[in-house]
Amino acid sequence: MAFELKEKLIEMRRHLHTIPEVAFEEVETSSFVAEKLSKLGIEVKTGIAKTGVVGVLKGSGEKTIALRADMDALPITEENDVDYKSKYDGKMHACGHDAHMSMLLCAATILSKNKARLKGNVKFIFQPSEESLPGGAKKMIEEGVLDNPKVDAVFGFHCDPTIPTGKIGFKAGALMAFTSEFTILLKGKGGHAAVPEKSIDPIVMASDVIQELQKIPSRWINPLEPVVVTISSIHGGTTFNIIPEEIELKGTVRLLNMDLVEKATGIIGTILKGITTIYGGKYSFVFVKGYPVLKNDEAFTTFMSKIIEELFGEENAIKIDNPLMGGEDFAYFLEKVPGTFLRLGTGNRKKDSDYLWHHPRFNIDEDALPIGTALFVKCAVEYLSGG
Repeated sequence: MAFELKEKLIEMRRHLHTIPEVAFEEVETSSFVAEKLSKLGIEVKTGIAKTGVVGVLKGSGEKTIALRADMDALPITEENDVDYKSKYDGKMHACGHDAHMSMLLCAATILSKNKARLKGNVKFIFQPSEESLPGGAKKMIEEGVLDNPKVDAVFGFHCDPTIPTGKIGFKAGALMAFTSEFTILLKGKGGHAAVPEKSIDPIVMASDVIQELQKIPSRWINPLEPVVVTISSIHGGTTFNIIPEEIELKGTVRLLNMDLVEKATGIIGTILKGITTIYGGKYSFVFVKGYPVLKNDEAFTTFMSKIIEELFGEENAIKIDNPLMGGEDFAYFLEKVPGTFLRLGTGNRKKDSDYLWHHPRFNIDEDALPIGTALFVKCAVEYLSGG
């Protein structure tokens, strides 16, 4: 039935694509979602975690499965030349959340029409703020999204342009990394660029800090442990002949072993103290923990891999060997209840849908929409039937 609704799926996805809203500002989006769910006769709650929406479809049994889609867009100016381009300058659905929502809404349509077959309840979670810390998942959990009725399992997926359309990736255990954000302020002594010896140059300090941070994965931590340290922003200075007072660095640490979080933080502090001491400068360091490691339940992942094979053939069930170092706050749901998070292939070079997430030309192959919808539907029906 999902494939019969392909045109409706495309229509919903393209509408949502035109109205991107960033974290916790998904007002128009959540209104659209709530209206669609209400028309299906689904019990709807709004305002969870500010802009989140939850729908509950009650069947005949006691078990409850949650299906989740994220709603927020990104602060990116879209460069796609399409008639459903973002209406809002500087905002864009560049990560596929518009597709996630449309697939879950279409799944709600199918499941509501087959309510008599459901041996339990389906909870549709439309979550705000996946892209920005502290994330919407944790806040929704704190506000009771997994209660009333109590959720027994959870399922979700993410569009993946690195996987060809028609194929779905799965992996038990760790799939995605712990995330973090940090800000370093290096403080020196400003002066004239012609007499640098009379200054304390924070730019030189920054260059040494950046070099030393890159040694953390191989010289401070066992190189067999997956660790990423990236400096993604440098700001300081105003012109060619002035040494600035300070330089600001921003970056992230990603890892798969939560026991290394405190160690990595301490190492950064040690490096900063050592380098600023050598130059006679000062520093401040703020480290913000992000999402935990996303760990898929082994039994539920096996359950979903069999569904993929049943629906689309064994050749389209792709076992992912190595975790991704990106983060995802679906991890918070998996800390509370068993479930799994899949990777839905949307990559198709012929349709320009192979640009990576967060690129201004990111787009999806809309042939993947019925596939994701079918996964949502089959997961709910089979799980509640005792699968």
